[in-house]
Amino acid sequence: MDKIALVTGGSRGLGKSIALALAQDAVWVAINYQHGRDQALAVKEEIESCGGKAMVVQGSVAVREDVDRMVREVEEAWGPIQILVNNAGINRDNLFVRTKERDVRDLLDVNLMGAFHCAQAVSKNMIKQRWGRIISVSSVVGLTGNIGQMAYSASKSALFGMTKTLAKELSARNITVNAIAPGFIETEMTSVLSEDIRNQILQQIPLRRFGTPEEVGSLIAYLAGDHSGYLTGQTIVIDGGMSL
Repeated sequence: MDKIALVTGGSRGLGKSIALALAQDAVWVAINYQHGRDQALAVKEEIESCGGKAMVVQGSVAVREDVDRMVREVEEAWGPIQILVNNAGINRDNLFVRTKERDVRDLLDVNLMGAFHCAQAVSKNMIKQRWGRIISVSSVVGLTGNIGQMAYSASKSALFGMTKTLAKELSARNITVNAIAPGFIETEMTSVLSEDIRNQILQQIPLRRFGTPEEVGSLIAYLAGDHSGYLTGQTIVIDGGMSL
């Protein structure tokens, strides 16, 4: 049987490209969404039109009950989840002195606790199967920091520590745990940037271009496959050299 994956925040942007890349590797993909049902269904249809297998599951990764229900829905339909991609995330930019405590808590609830909820929910069956892949989508600003993104940077940086610890705890059961740290990728978030801002950013990127969602998807697909079995506890930076 083909492997089963859960991609959180899989209805658009990086999540969509990750879901499509996994499906191209014959992985059955459960696409999580919170609000964008139509978008999630469109990704499902795109996967199925190419001969792949997909389903959609609704819920907030910040709510443990939602996560447990989503995992249960996938397991009842297909079987145990073997690949988890923690992609769901939110961002609320503001200078540090203007940052509200509520915003910090919201970012941590989704970006960190969401990944924790999902990893804990799927790891029990991974341990039983003695095989699993847990991959978290962090950000290059978790490594470098960025003006106006204190809370976002902190929430993404926290994923690095979680990744390393889970890798140590789960490695005896042949479960690898890794993270990726994308830089500027061509998504809806970067499409709203002005030409001047884009040019300023490009000057900081040695490759002089933004990355593509497909490049991120391909990296995730590699980490989710058998060929990456000796790679664990790592954060792979995919930023065109910006953080060098």
